[in-house]
Amino acid sequence: MATLVVIGLGYSATRAVEEVAPRFDRIVVTVRDPARAAGLNASGVGSVAVEALAFDGTAASDRLAAALHGADALLVSAPPAADGADPLLACHRTDLDAARRLAWVGYLSTVGVYGDAGGGWVDETSPCRPVSPRSAARLAVEGAWAGFGAVRGVPVVMMRLSGIYGPGQNALEQVRSGTAKRIVKPGQVFNRIHVDDIAGAVAASLARPDVTGPLNVTDDEPAPPQDVTAFAAELLGVPPPPEQDWEAAWPTLSPMARSFWGESKRVKNARLRRDLGYPLRHPTYREGLRALLAAG
Repeated sequence: MATLVVIGLGYSATRAVEEVAPRFDRIVVTVRDPARAAGLNASGVGSVAVEALAFDGTAASDRLAAALHGADALLVSAPPAADGADPLLACHRTDLDAARRLAWVGYLSTVGVYGDAGGGWVDETSPCRPVSPRSAARLAVEGAWAGFGAVRGVPVVMMRLSGIYGPGQNALEQVRSGTAKRIVKPGQVFNRIHVDDIAGAVAASLARPDVTGPLNVTDDEPAPPQDVTAFAAELLGVPPPPEQDWEAAWPTLSPMARSFWGESKRVKNARLRRDLGYPLRHPTYREGLRALLAAG
């Protein structure tokens, strides 16, 4: 019986579970909230039945330990703990060492590990110079998982994700709700990735465990954020929000938004396409937003 264990069932991991469910007989997921775990056990993830466990990363869980011992694949989507460590490695390293069936580990990371490239191109061979503490912690955890894989002889892939969008979390929703901003910072560009392509990349990686190490999971076209907002407004047939100067908008931004705006880079996905052989379903934000609009 093939078993998948998912640590941290958030937005991206939820879609990945739906994508890869047919490959597994048993799927065990963790969430922080015991009440949410109970709800998932009753309702499943979409149409997928799961065993949901409460795990907040502060203490080992006997039930999670048992699941890890029988795991064939492990998808880690939980963020680093407050001390910067990976919660699963911190609490269950002994159980992971004992997971003799484990044949694949996927870690969902971020392109933020590259830091600021001044709008230049980066790929998996580029030096990592994270700016934010959050991205620095991600890079350290990547190293910890790579070390685990080397010691155990288990394939580990670190999927570095760009700005994630998809159902309920996209520029169309922001324009509709009136929360969209068209902030202009000359030279600023980001990449993005549709959540369906994250799920697709996870599925492709499970089929190609020989492709290990860092892997940029990102779209083909880095673009200024104001262009994406304007395109979303065009699709909806409404005027785009007015442009705002970067410096004037800065005091209104959340710390998370400021960390994004403090970095500018163009991220290459050649390894995703060439080595993993994964064709993007939504190569740019245009295809992604059109598909979201068509889906309602």
